[in-house]
Amino acid sequence: MPLMTRDDATDALRDAGLRVTAPRVAILGCLSEHPHSSADALRQPVNDQLGTVSTQAIYDVLNALTEAGLVRRIEPAGHPALFETRTDDNHHHLVCRQCGQIEDVDCAAGKRPCLDAFDDHGFAIDEAEVTYWGLCPTCVSQDNQPTSTQNE
Repeated sequence: MPLMTRDDATDALRDAGLRVTAPRVAILGCLSEHPHSSADALRQPVNDQLGTVSTQAIYDVLNALTEAGLVRRIEPAGHPALFETRTDDNHHHLVCRQCGQIEDVDCAAGKRPCLDAFDDHGFAIDEAEVTYWGLCPTCVSQDNQPTSTQNE
């Protein structure tokens, strides 16, 4: 996904009917560069750009962006809420059990948005969330390294 410029962020905010504010523009830019970021992880890069922005303000902006459909919130088990700007599809995620790295994965099967539930129980399904768990290549290679032992 291409990085979002300031102009892109400004246009996206206006198109969504939101006021253009410096924190909103900064957060969209940071999420574009660092998808799957938590509010806490965004605090330092946003403060580097704007000075002091409270954690509460970052959460408020993330909630507004999520409600407007500009940001997607994901919540893998054992992780804080994470945010990304890739919202135009129904992609899934890979999560490394060891280091926590998260990667996007395109829809697994069927037609977008992977809505073919075996039994829908009468629900009108409009989204599917899949999280794949395992070890990333780095953690796999580290696990396969022989451990060094010290002579006593």
